[in-house]
Amino acid sequence: MNPGMLYASLAFLCWGLFPLYFHALEEVAPQEILAHRMVWSLLFLGIVLTFRRQWGWLRTLKSQPKVVAGFVASAFLLSANWFIYIWAVNNGHVVDASLGYFITPLLNVMLGFLLLHERLRRAQWIAITLAGCGVAWLTWQAGQVPWIALLLAGTFGGYGLLRKTAALGALEGLSFETMILFPLALAYLLWLSWHGQSGFVNTESSATRALLLASGPITAIPLLLFAAGARRLPLAVLGLLQYIAPTGQLLIGVWVFHESFSEQRMLGFVVIWTALALYAAEGLWMNRRARLAA
Repeated sequence: MNPGMLYASLAFLCWGLFPLYFHALEEVAPQEILAHRMVWSLLFLGIVLTFRRQWGWLRTLKSQPKVVAGFVASAFLLSANWFIYIWAVNNGHVVDASLGYFITPLLNVMLGFLLLHERLRRAQWIAITLAGCGVAWLTWQAGQVPWIALLLAGTFGGYGLLRKTAALGALEGLSFETMILFPLALAYLLWLSWHGQSGFVNTESSATRALLLASGPITAIPLLLFAAGARRLPLAVLGLLQYIAPTGQLLIGVWVFHESFSEQRMLGFVVIWTALALYAAEGLWMNRRARLAA
């Protein structure tokens, strides 16, 4: 077995289980959870970078203001995505959040076409059109636009677009992003403590404090697993494995948190899943043709 399959599968499995983690912190406000995630992630990543003696990239950024500006933008898109996701989980919208990550790959393809002038093949156009029909059906059936799913897909799609052209790898990039957000996050946590509104300080549950402290490794470890898997796998295979995460989130939302999943709503998901199946199958076929040609 390709070890990359194991690493990537574990990363997506961890992300698929995230609703259980954030739901366990429902007594803490989403914005405070976000701040803790930023602070403890940076501390954990700092330990990893020190252990691997991997700080040299930081010096090169002094002469690259455009790279820094790009990471400032990606940092705030990432924080927006994290906040929306945490809020969605703790307000009973896990199914909506899973939808956002189902449609993200197709949104990425569309962003590549619009902003990077990438050419789309016929099957990709059909997949994007099908996904649009699925979202339109869900909008009509619910009587409102699925804003949570679209905001999650939009923020993560924009983040992925910025990271695609970034000069830093996954570990260094996330470390720099958390460095950018760290002062704001730390100032907010200190402000909460000063005004007696800190969930970390005020809670009587030691488990809640432990979970907040663990937000650093919980954030960084799946990313490191993903980076290790991505180096060993073709993009087509990696693209298939990524659906483990939203599938796990959907199952948790329906089976564990008992969120509504009517037949009408399921029909919209089925249309989107069909689009994803077409997109994935076309990607595997093109990958196979490229290997045979080589």
